[in-house]
Amino acid sequence: MPLFSRSDASKARPEPQPEVRRTPKQSEQVARNRRPLVPSDRKEARKQSADKMRAEREKARRGFEQGDEKYLPARDKGPVRRYVRDFVDARLSIGTLAMPMMIVVLVLTFLNDPQWRLIANLVLWGFVVIVVLDSVVMAWQVRRAVRAKFGEKDAKGHGWYATMRSVQLPFMRMPKPQTKLFKYPS
Repeated sequence: MPLFSRSDASKARPEPQPEVRRTPKQSEQVARNRRPLVPSDRKEARKQSADKMRAEREKARRGFEQGDEKYLPARDKGPVRRYVRDFVDARLSIGTLAMPMMIVVLVLTFLNDPQWRLIANLVLWGFVVIVVLDSVVMAWQVRRAVRAKFGEKDAKGHGWYATMRSVQLPFMRMPKPQTKLFKYPS
């Protein structure tokens, strides 16, 4: 065994190298990238770009309204949140009357008679108490329903989401309601 010579194992044939593409010449690269910096018809290019963006925004808005998972924000995504939305939309909630009641109370406070102002304030605070109680009951019902359908790990954090959705008027809710009144999700 010679001291400085190669062994038989290292004299083995080298592995074939994959075929490498040649580097293109600079003139070829320049020719490939050559295009006008500014389109010949700027107004038409701007109009096409604006039309394309408008169509994409319209598609995203429609998808969001219909509850398409792809277009929903992170707070609304997932099967549990869809279930909570359907549960709230099927339930007749006192919170939906909050906004109309506030308008009535606001009109009553403009009256000059202090007795009507006192009545308006008492009605307002009584209504707030009733809405809070209804929201607590609904949050409890939502947690119980989510626990029954999805398990314990998905049961937290949906009460506030349900409450905020329930105090909105049904036609103002986003994503739009997918269920009818009293048609609870299974």
